[in-house]
Amino acid sequence: MDKSLLQQQVLERLAVDLAQVEQAARAAHETATHEENIAENKYDTLGLEAAYLASGQARRAEAIRQAMVNWRQFRPRPFDASKGVQLGALVCLVDAEDTQQFLFLGPDGGSMKLLCAAQLVQVISSEAPLGRALLGKCEGDEVAIQVAAKRQQFEVLRVF
Repeated sequence: MDKSLLQQQVLERLAVDLAQVEQAARAAHETATHEENIAENKYDTLGLEAAYLASGQARRAEAIRQAMVNWRQFRPRPFDASKGVQLGALVCLVDAEDTQQFLFLGPDGGSMKLLCAAQLVQVISSEAPLGRALLGKCEGDEVAIQVAAKRQQFEVLRVF
């Protein structure tokens, strides 16, 4: 699988997300500042609520912009077994039921699933619990994380 293609897909997805968030922020701002939404009494909070929403959307847009900067500057390197899994690694894990999953360890923007070479790839950051657990691991190593009351275990099958 081509890591640069995955990186390009992440940037494209972030650009779409940014456009949606910016549109939502504009709509919330227009609602907050529209003359019909001026509070008539202390219980009339539509304008205030829209202002809070616009502020939150603006912060989300800035976070996406920063993620895009990080992904543009990011240069995935080939896997170096002496260092183990590092940022930029593409990892194939298998669980106890023999279910395989591919993970791309990136600088930002987790919770994104991409399709590459007919394979579903989950993008995670090194700050995610599984991302932290993978750092330094090599093929054949075991990885375990605790999710709520459930312990999940994986084996590292391949690293690219």
